[in-house]
Amino acid sequence: MAKTLHDAIYSRQSVRRFLDTPVPTEVGDALLAAAAQAPSPHGRQPWRFVVIGAGTPRVRLCDAMSAEWQAQLGSDGSDAAIIARRVAASRARITTAPLLFLPCVDLSVLDHYPDPHRQNAEYLMAVQSIGCAIQNMLLTAVAHGLDGGWMCAPLFCGDTVQQALALDAQWIPQALIPFGYMAHTPVRRPKRTGTALRWDIDD
Repeated sequence: MAKTLHDAIYSRQSVRRFLDTPVPTEVGDALLAAAAQAPSPHGRQPWRFVVIGAGTPRVRLCDAMSAEWQAQLGSDGSDAAIIARRVAASRARITTAPLLFLPCVDLSVLDHYPDPHRQNAEYLMAVQSIGCAIQNMLLTAVAHGLDGGWMCAPLFCGDTVQQALALDAQWIPQALIPFGYMAHTPVRRPKRTGTALRWDIDD
């Protein structure tokens, strides 16, 4: 791989526009292999990564998600022109990415508790572990000369995503992660450093 871990961490960026150059199958496999190295609660490895093919599956997903998102934005009082622009941009990002993953929490492999507090903690641990798995993928992508992004839209319409892709009811969608070769350099927001990151408790 071309970059050190340090280089990958500090050069990773959220890319929204990709070239139409295909991602080699072996690189996609490397992303999944890296995801599987993430820590997980009780070693359950509760992640499932759905690979969404180009064409019909993505259009079906976009149609379903767009309808719900438009309704949500409308109920928020957003301007119709702004809604149309935001939805169109998201559709383009999803449909044109050479490689698209949908990470899901698989509830069937989690430990089960009789009280809701511990059960919620179990679910949160699974979500945290998926975040680690996704970060592994994003850094591995950089090492292979790829760029990616992190789209949280499925959290706002999980049932819709499940139905559009005919997923198992136990698979809870968490994000959409597009990968490809960057077509347009994004504007990077400054990262918090120093005192903005920490709060020391000495007593």
